[in-house]
Amino acid sequence: MARVRKALWGASIVAALAVAGWTWLARTGGETDRFAACRTTGIAEGSAAIGGPFTLVDENGKTVTDKDVFTKPSLVYFGYTFCPDVCPVDNARNAEALDILLGRGYDAQAVFISIDPERDTPQVVKEFTDYLHPKMIGLTGTPQQVKAASQAFRTYYRKRDSGDGDYLVDHSTFTYLVLPDTGFVEFFKRDTSAREMADRTACFIDKSN
Repeated sequence: MARVRKALWGASIVAALAVAGWTWLARTGGETDRFAACRTTGIAEGSAAIGGPFTLVDENGKTVTDKDVFTKPSLVYFGYTFCPDVCPVDNARNAEALDILLGRGYDAQAVFISIDPERDTPQVVKEFTDYLHPKMIGLTGTPQQVKAASQAFRTYYRKRDSGDGDYLVDHSTFTYLVLPDTGFVEFFKRDTSAREMADRTACFIDKSN
């Protein structure tokens, strides 16, 4: 438990630093930001260099790019299937938000990107995502592919090897909203409820049409 608490504390510090960094990257969008009414962060449209091209392997073992994945509004999370509690809780929340969106008639999806390619094979990722939601896409890849995707989204992760073959992975815990043809538009923190996430995502989708 002490090790888990330490990992969660490290993730909290990373999250705070990431918010500060993104706020620094952002600039005021003013009237030029069509999504201004949907935001609670300081990131204006087109102001933050978050998101970008990547090549990964999906849960069926197929090599895919960001163009293949982001064909509809996507709630994107970087984590790992062996995560003791943070990742399952966060992704269950994302799945609940997705259900709300689908219930309102929005065609959206959730995306889980593993930052633990050593253990998260496509089959392992598939079992994890299929359990959480049928419209959650699981992605993994080589260490180099995963690192490139993480860097594109400015996420953080670090393996904490215990020396006995078991390990945890410290990582940032934001969920990113990516829209087709637009790219990254917003991030959600851990304390965002499923309903708030769905409401704000719906706002972004409406404004993008």
